[in-house]
Amino acid sequence: MKTVNDFNFKNKKALIRVDFNVPLNEDLEVGDTSRIEAAKPTVLKILEDGGSAILMSHLGRPEGKEQRYSLEHIVKKASEILGVQIKFVSDSVGTQVKEAAKNLQPGEVLMLENLRFHPEEKKGNDDFAKELASLGDIYVNDAFGTAHRAHASTTIVAKHFQDKCFGLLLAKEIESLEKVLGNSEKPVTAVLGGAKVSTKITVIENILDKIDHLIIGGGMTYTFVKAKGGKIGNSLVEEDKQDLALKILKLAEEKGVQVHLPVDSVIADSFSEMADTNVVSVKEIPDGWMGLDIGPETINQFGSVIKDSKTILWNGPVGVFEMDTFAKGTIALGEQIAAATRDGAFSLVGGGDSVAAVKKFGFEDKVSYVSTGGGAMLEMLEGKSLPGIEAIK
Repeated sequence: MKTVNDFNFKNKKALIRVDFNVPLNEDLEVGDTSRIEAAKPTVLKILEDGGSAILMSHLGRPEGKEQRYSLEHIVKKASEILGVQIKFVSDSVGTQVKEAAKNLQPGEVLMLENLRFHPEEKKGNDDFAKELASLGDIYVNDAFGTAHRAHASTTIVAKHFQDKCFGLLLAKEIESLEKVLGNSEKPVTAVLGGAKVSTKITVIENILDKIDHLIIGGGMTYTFVKAKGGKIGNSLVEEDKQDLALKILKLAEEKGVQVHLPVDSVIADSFSEMADTNVVSVKEIPDGWMGLDIGPETINQFGSVIKDSKTILWNGPVGVFEMDTFAKGTIALGEQIAAATRDGAFSLVGGGDSVAAVKKFGFEDKVSYVSTGGGAMLEMLEGKSLPGIEAIK
């Protein structure tokens, strides 16, 4: 696996695919800078070698050239973070872009306009990729968040380069996932939360051979509980996935994986911060009530499993953590994983909502690694090979 550390960029122009698909507020200012910060080590390595960097990214899902999706809005914040004034060019291909790239001096950084202003980007168009490739000497992919898409800038462009490598962020992502999936220290525990069994089924099937414990939380709990004959009131359920839930439990048993389902639930009489709440057995939720978080007994049981784990994968919250009333379970889980990490376990957190929870409750620096790519991480956990990674390997 070649990374930027295997190259000397002196007098070279690096064309870097970064993932600057960051949230913007109403004033079009960057709301969360973590993706920009994550790209910094790669860019700095190139500049310190005496090279220059051409950054390309997409932002949002523009229909045509919508100004609110322009990467120009990101230049100021990215310049601050990288500590170098970024030059901006208002397109990603064409004469003006070629000229700007040609004039780029060692130590300078150029940012191209939103790649998705051109439909050819998502189509994986070869001519478009070739035009992008003509701008640099070495191709660097540092965008894990888009590594699962065979777009022009993430995959197709690579074939037009003799020299290509992973950025430090993408290399770290691959390494962390392989640490969980490949050569992990046992016991290995996967904590899967979130709303639906259907979105996690291939992940579960792929990781059962690699884990010792599977902790299930969040909305998908109730599909399992109902399948086992429990009463779940008005809790979220995928009626058509109950057989699948039973199949997963049987498969886990055959493979010697211990499955841990919640035993009690914090229930509410409506989906609201102001609802009346109670704690009951997860199998005995009355009609008109719904489970929105794990209860205290479950917190303790999950905690003892995590405490004894050496490798932990966390994907998905275990309650509706956006509402304070139903955040206790997710916070407790974060604390337990942080404690296990302090005691020497390797912990990887990934997937949109769990990353949001980790940031919201301040666990970001207390776990081993927080993945930057939700969809890409899930596909790797499902055992799929990612086009953006294969193109460099």
